Amino acid sequence: MSQPQPRPPARTFDELLAEGASVPTEGWDFSWFEGRATEARPSWGYATTVARRLGSVDGPVLDVQTGGGEVLAFALGRASRQPPLVAATEGWPPNVRKAAHTLRPYGATVVAAAEDAPLPFADASFSLVTSRHPVRPHWRETARVLRPGGAYLAQHVGPASAFELVEYFLGPLPEDSRTARDPERERRDAEAAGLEVVDLRAERLRMEFHDIAAVVHFLRKVVWLVPGFTVEAYRPRLRELHERIEGEGPFVAHSSRHLVEARRSGRSARGPRA
Repeated sequence: MSQPQPRPPARTFDELLAEGASVPTEGWDFSWFEGRATEARPSWGYATTVARRLGSVDGPVLDVQTGGGEVLAFALGRASRQPPLVAATEGWPPNVRKAAHTLRPYGATVVAAAEDAPLPFADASFSLVTSRHPVRPHWRETARVLRPGGAYLAQHVGPASAFELVEYFLGPLPEDSRTARDPERERRDAEAAGLEVVDLRAERLRMEFHDIAAVVHFLRKVVWLVPGFTVEAYRPRLRELHERIEGEGPFVAHSSRHLVEARRSGRSARGPRA
């Protein structure tokens, strides 16, 4: 009978910090977190929902703020048939390059476009616009580029998402920060832009961080949660959190997600002219 192998020594705080600080952050591939952090997934299964929709759409498709193109590539790879044209926008240069590489096998065109800039496409260009976790939805631009009868299908980050982690580092946030990204407010904004919201579902989902390296990498990757986050600036709080995880187990937070589908009517969706 073979002898049991000794367990590897526990990694030190400094070793875990160094690892979390060194992992590349481009793209939206979260596979590095396997065994380090978990997040429950929404019941609707966004990527597979998009895949089903791609198989039935007859016109061009646009994915907004595509990240590294991983989610769109997953959906295209599982669609029963390919749309006649696929385009994607992304604002962060490393992700533009990554998305172009990831989506090249599907013939998709990736366009560099800042998150807060007008979409660089003509009116009524697309039958379907998709987006996973846009920084903010630009409803008037979405309505403008959709064809009459076209649809916007997206998964948004909801209110107070991961705020247990955010407030651990920043302290209590004002109420308006906690209620931002409210799905009902987004419904009203979409309708004001000329879209009809036909589906809106929200869920709050458990997250667990099993070591401090996962926390560091997550905050470096999702940069808007703790603006200006660096290991050096938050080292004392990181050490306290490391000791808490070592002594009590995973740090628990909750993400907030909502699925939204909106359709453009047959009326003009052009925004106001200056």
